[in-house]
Formats: sequence, C-alpha cells, structure tokens
Amino acid sequence: MRYLVVFVFVLIVASLASALFFLVRDRGQSRRTVRALAVRVGLSLALFLFLMLAYRMGWITGRLFQ
Repeated sequence: MRYLVVFVFVLIVASLASALFFLVRDRGQSRRTVRALAVRVGLSLALFLFLMLAYRMGWITGRLFQ
C-alpha cells in the first residue's frame, strides 16, 4: 500500500516536472504543458480518492503513531 502511494506521488511530481520542461522549451506555444498539468491533476485526484477509499475500507487508519 505504501509503495503504491509513493509510486503515484512520484508520477505526480514527474508530470509536474515535464509540464515545467514543456513550458520552458515550447515557450507556451504548444498544448503539451496543459496536457501534462491535466495528467497531474488527474493523478492527484485519483490518489486522493484512493486514499479516501482505503481509509473507508479499513486498509489504512487515521492514527499518526501506532
């Protein structure tokens, strides 16, 4: 579970980095920046919903220290 969350978080950061790269390289003339940011938002939303579902199903707890 933990590795899945970390992997998706790495994908989110990679998408954000690619959006920055496309913004600098294309100087805002292409839609690749918008597409990369849309992927980032989609991944973030999917991760949030997955964490809410995992909490609801009891796969993770709300305790900070166990």
